[in-house]
Amino acid sequence: MTEANVSGKAQDDMRKILSLCPIMPVVSINSVEHAVPLAHALLAGGARSIEVTLRTSCALAAIEEIADKVPDILVGAGTVLTAADFGRVMDAGAAFAISPGHTGQLIKKAMESEFPYLPAASTASEIMSLRDRGFHNLKLFPAGVVGGVSMLKAIGAPISDIQFCPTGGVNKDNAKSYLDLANVICVGGSWVAPNSAMDAGEWGAIEALMADGLQAVS
Repeated sequence: MTEANVSGKAQDDMRKILSLCPIMPVVSINSVEHAVPLAHALLAGGARSIEVTLRTSCALAAIEEIADKVPDILVGAGTVLTAADFGRVMDAGAAFAISPGHTGQLIKKAMESEFPYLPAASTASEIMSLRDRGFHNLKLFPAGVVGGVSMLKAIGAPISDIQFCPTGGVNKDNAKSYLDLANVICVGGSWVAPNSAMDAGEWGAIEALMADGLQAVS
């Protein structure tokens, strides 16, 4: 029996989101009160989308706040591990969902919902399996551990129709080396919004880090 594929429209929408900015901030928000000023700071620094990881108890509330009060930045959810997570982030108003890997249940939910979804892969076999299901935008995670730039260069020759968002171990110093690759559409980075700056309310510093990151990859 042939397995159904993910919606082409959802994949097109995901690619448009990834294309908005070469750096997608990846953040873990410890207090919902930080959500709106953080989003404003990143937007002022040049970000056009933000991945809020589901690693804290207030993550869903933070996504809801950003989606409602900062409409000029697209907020998505990261660390989506289960189909139940998938449903919750949609209900919170997220514009997209991202996982550190992928499961059959997540793929099924993505197909049923036609919601923009970025699954992750870390091997050629995983990339090929997701490609067979219609995914042409993938997260490479953890990029720095699984070969980084060298891995993406190697995989780009035999599998040239996949665009990647490498995340994990990406920083200001190496982001451009990823973005110079033909098969990298953007990078995910936490360095532009460190928790120490968020917890201290240093929104100007976060704006500067975002702007500095974009300058470094331009």
